[in-house]
Amino acid sequence: MNDLISNFIGLFSESAPYLLGGLLLAGVIRLLIPDKWIQKVLGKDSSVVTAALIGTPLPLCSCSVIPAAMGIRRAGASKASTASFMVATPETGVDSIGVTLALMGPIMAIARPIAAISSAIVAGKLVRWWDVETPPKQEAVKSCCKKGNITPQQSVWGKARAVVQYGYGKLLSDFMGWLLVGLFFAALIQTFVPDTFLTQYGSGVFAMVLVILVSIPMYICATASTPIAAGLMLSGISPGAALVFMLAGPATNIATLMVVKNELGTRSLAGYLCGVIFTALFMGLMFDALLEYFDITIAVSMGEHSEMTSMLYSLAAVILASLIAFQYGKKIKAYFESAKLKHLNT
Repeated sequence: MNDLISNFIGLFSESAPYLLGGLLLAGVIRLLIPDKWIQKVLGKDSSVVTAALIGTPLPLCSCSVIPAAMGIRRAGASKASTASFMVATPETGVDSIGVTLALMGPIMAIARPIAAISSAIVAGKLVRWWDVETPPKQEAVKSCCKKGNITPQQSVWGKARAVVQYGYGKLLSDFMGWLLVGLFFAALIQTFVPDTFLTQYGSGVFAMVLVILVSIPMYICATASTPIAAGLMLSGISPGAALVFMLAGPATNIATLMVVKNELGTRSLAGYLCGVIFTALFMGLMFDALLEYFDITIAVSMGEHSEMTSMLYSLAAVILASLIAFQYGKKIKAYFESAKLKHLNT
């Protein structure tokens, strides 16, 4: 039980700074990018490629991409382009590419974004083919976004306040429950799945399928997945299987899948999962085959986080926990006020 709680806190702390950054980015997107531009660029089915290219360099993990993607979707982006963005963005970014280059070398650093873009495009296309486009969910009239709408007439302070109200208010309130559930199940996996479960199978299709099955319920960021993948390679996993882990892990954690189902629907979730899984499997097999054909070896080197970095993660976790507690406090207060009003009316 102590290990489960410790792992949950660790995962929460690991996600906190990226989530806070993603919430802020969602508010900034609402400020800087007009809804009409998003509808024009990402509202078409053909925009899945554009969404993948836009999402690839962004330094957002599987956690912080949730509010950003929700903001894009609710601004008018199509289901297909939203799915493409949600796959490409957490699978890789300028930060994770840098870590990949440092730990695994230039070949893996090149292969990773190529594979991420490919899986994002495939997932977006499958969503387009399998699902029917519907209007995005509208903001509630009484939400904090109502008070925080961003207009050109607002002052700098007013715009900053609206960014905070939207990112750390409405969006956080919308998905924080799903996020906590996803982190809890990820902590269960981390606690009860042994470290040797993956490494004992080495390489090949079976190893990659196992990697996919284990990585789907796990919560892990693209940057954080890199040293784990490097460690798996040092333990005997092939580079292709490590690539599969870095693709499937960040894009298919439970928290993300729950949000995809809630925002896009069940059929879109099926297309999302199939696109990520089958593309990751294909890319992993092809990567191993190319390395063997050209007789290339991927050298792995491991590094450590500084104490200052750990302190910043802990601080971010405290801030995020406070924001979530504040939002739940508002929900509880609203519930009791509503119950009291109903009681008085009866």
